[in-house]
Amino acid sequence: MTDHRALAWPPAPIKTERLVLRESEARDRAAVIELNASPEVNTYLGGPRPRAELERTVPEVPGQRRGWFVVELDGAMIGTVQLKPHTPERPSNRLPEAGETELGYLFLPETWGHGYATEACTAALDWFAGALPGEPVVLYTQTANARSMRLAAKLGFTELERFEAWGAEQWFGMWSSLTPSG
Repeated sequence: MTDHRALAWPPAPIKTERLVLRESEARDRAAVIELNASPEVNTYLGGPRPRAELERTVPEVPGQRRGWFVVELDGAMIGTVQLKPHTPERPSNRLPEAGETELGYLFLPETWGHGYATEACTAALDWFAGALPGEPVVLYTQTANARSMRLAAKLGFTELERFEAWGAEQWFGMWSSLTPSG
């Protein structure tokens, strides 16, 4: 079982060819609100949250927790990647070895289609594999979310099950640094 307390946090910024994954700062608050208020971003996540509610509830420095990365491009936040404790939101026949850490990500719509999500998630998974070697990671997405399904495949997640929840078919997959990706 993963003990997220064992992860050194925050890590040094992770630099990729085009991006920086780093801890959150106060300057990221507006972009976090935009991500959560965006109808496009939240199409498959239950819909956007009201901007007024987010203005009241998002802390001055959002996302200050283990496994929460800001994704930065040219000095500006374009999204987030999370490696968070997996707590199933439904009764599941999930195999215990599927993993105790869940990958999540959100990116501003204007950045979609440029490979940033693949690059950022790969960097986060590589960091995780170095921090907790062999520890699997899980991912949920709606099967209707074609972009997320493609990303899961690119990252090397393998399907464990499909199920109905929240009025739609859901996909549940697993990634492990010990499993060669395709």
